[in-house]
Amino acid sequence: MSVPETMSDPRGIRAFIEMTKPRIIELLLITTVPAMVVAAGGWPGMGLVLFALIGGTLSAGGANVINQVYDDDIDRLMRRTASRPLPTGRVTRRSATIFGISLGIAGFVVLAAGTTLLAGILSLVAFGYYVLIYTMVLKRSSTQNIVIGGAAGAVPALIGWAAVTGSLSAPAWIMFAIVFVWTPPHFWALSLKYEDDYRAARVPMMPVIAGEAATFDLILWYSAITVGVTMLLIPVGGLGWIYAVTAVVLAVGLIAYATSLRADRSKAMRFFGYTNVYLAAVFLSMMVDRSVLDTSLPGSTAWLVAGSVFALVGMAMVVTVERGPGMRAVGISSMRHVVEVGITATFVLCMVVVSWMSVAG
Repeated sequence: MSVPETMSDPRGIRAFIEMTKPRIIELLLITTVPAMVVAAGGWPGMGLVLFALIGGTLSAGGANVINQVYDDDIDRLMRRTASRPLPTGRVTRRSATIFGISLGIAGFVVLAAGTTLLAGILSLVAFGYYVLIYTMVLKRSSTQNIVIGGAAGAVPALIGWAAVTGSLSAPAWIMFAIVFVWTPPHFWALSLKYEDDYRAARVPMMPVIAGEAATFDLILWYSAITVGVTMLLIPVGGLGWIYAVTAVVLAVGLIAYATSLRADRSKAMRFFGYTNVYLAAVFLSMMVDRSVLDTSLPGSTAWLVAGSVFALVGMAMVVTVERGPGMRAVGISSMRHVVEVGITATFVLCMVVVSWMSVAG
């Protein structure tokens, strides 16, 4: 049964807040503050942090709302999403649209006025990318939906850096890359649990189109890429042993978990939970490292080599898997599939090259 849509009714307020997906926003903001701390070489000031967090929350929340407006039809078909405010009639599409756009504009204003104009612009880019590229173009058409579309969730790291410096540099892009390549294995683990939902809604998630075996392979190899890019930040960001030890320990767990999925699919949600821990711990450790040590770890070349090997070998294996039969969604040409996979491969290669150039000076 629906409830009255009114912001004066506590139930109505809860419905609007629910549409912003607060738990997802929490994870996104975990990448913002550490990026600010690393950029500032220490705590950047409470005022700046609050403006960044408030602006980021408004922008991300608005994008999540518009995503649900567009996806209302398929949300009604999936058990996981059928109880959301729009399918249940607790909020109307018109009200949700106005609410989502208003949040996006407010996020830009808060970031531009309270931090830097670049941070505000990046919030608009992330908003538009999530709504237009992921939601409207990729989600319903391509198995690369969560790969390329996941870039929107990586922008908060750039926003955090830009909020402090007003510019973007190599460490910011490596932080962006960590979230970008972390997203596919994270989300594909969730899609394994809700495969039937995605099939019912005709959303071409990897398990639905390519099957379990290919999904397990891609989760493993994208996990390897994530480990590699995480290591690259050690020399590029000038981080010390706190971050390095955390990254290595978490890497062992990530690869071990990813490897075990093939033998026991029921571990998918535990892997999903671990990926949340991985991302949070990696970013929090870089914040602690910069705040406590603020010194670079020696052996930059060794870390560059290790990170590059994990990233490039992982990406090469991803390309190999993606070349196999049955990897494309219905209606997607082989050329489009090659281009979409090539975008990710080129980006990973560029991050490796940028890392070497950054350390070389």
